Amino acid sequence: MDPKRLYLAQTDTTVGFLSQDAKRLASTKGRPAHKAFIIAVSSAKNLKDFVRVPKKWRKLVRQAKRTTFAYPNGKAVRVVKDSEHKKFLDHFGWMYSTSANPSGKNFDEAWARQQADVIVEDKRGFFEGKPSKILRLGRTRAMRIR
Repeated sequence: MDPKRLYLAQTDTTVGFLSQDAKRLASTKGRPAHKAFIIAVSSAKNLKDFVRVPKKWRKLVRQAKRTTFAYPNGKAVRVVKDSEHKKFLDHFGWMYSTSANPSGKNFDEAWARQQADVIVEDKRGFFEGKPSKILRLGRTRAMRIR
């Protein structure tokens, strides 16, 4: 499995494109290249490769489900706990993640299948779920973004 390919998969929250190539994701979605993507990691061990979690928020980050945290270093990372999606991410350790739709538009399964190099469909199939919550963590305060 090549991490630079564009994968269409059911994430823990909604249908998404996953890849370790951020430029490829941005061009596929028609999104500005400077806009950052969420990084999905398969474990807390992999989280350490990207960010240092402020001490005050460590328990919250460990226990949170379907929540993305934006850290002081500017990276937004979500530890995936959903078993099906976690199995997929375990092969790579981490991947950039974004919804499988053109920027600013709704999900279109035919368009998404056409754009993807590899389609990863499990027993759940594809469904649009509620997007993850996003919390920006500071040293002393947390602010909800989404």
